Amino acid sequence: MAQQDAAGAATPSNDRETAIFAGGCFWCVESDFDKVPGVIETVSGYTGGRTLNPTYKEVSAGGTGHAEVVQITYDPAKVSYRELVDRFWRTIDPTTPDRQFCDSGSQYRTAIFYTSPQQKMIAEQSKMALEKTKPFKAPVVTEITQATTFYAAEDYHQDFYKKNSLRYNYYRLSCGRDQRLEELWGGAR
Repeated sequence: MAQQDAAGAATPSNDRETAIFAGGCFWCVESDFDKVPGVIETVSGYTGGRTLNPTYKEVSAGGTGHAEVVQITYDPAKVSYRELVDRFWRTIDPTTPDRQFCDSGSQYRTAIFYTSPQQKMIAEQSKMALEKTKPFKAPVVTEITQATTFYAAEDYHQDFYKKNSLRYNYYRLSCGRDQRLEELWGGAR
């Protein structure tokens, strides 16, 4: 919720909050959320598993229980958690378990990792609203689960879409991510 002055106008905030989303390949999720006004920083990483200090090689091989995630630091005076969750839905296919587009395995599952009871409530309400509108033939399988330790991915994964734009764009296109999102969400993206 944005801070307001006596006249009701939004005032600058030094507050920072964090959201954690798993939406398949973290390169794509990071790219999508870096474009959102109010997002201060995105960090690709891993969470939700058993292995301490996992590496990309371990996570991508499966078996760690971790998902590829993006930790988003944002200014709640400029963008709300609810707005980020709504945006998240439109960057994923919430109907496919343990895969997103061309990547398969539990490390590519979709999930909202909440960090507070309020985030849990917002995520659950948003998921219920999505299920109620029944925009898909298949059920929504995205997990809503409490955040555990977040491990930042290796440096070469951070801002990958900027540092390796040719490879990133080829990957995103060849995976069919945007094509599938257009099929699912159309103009609502």
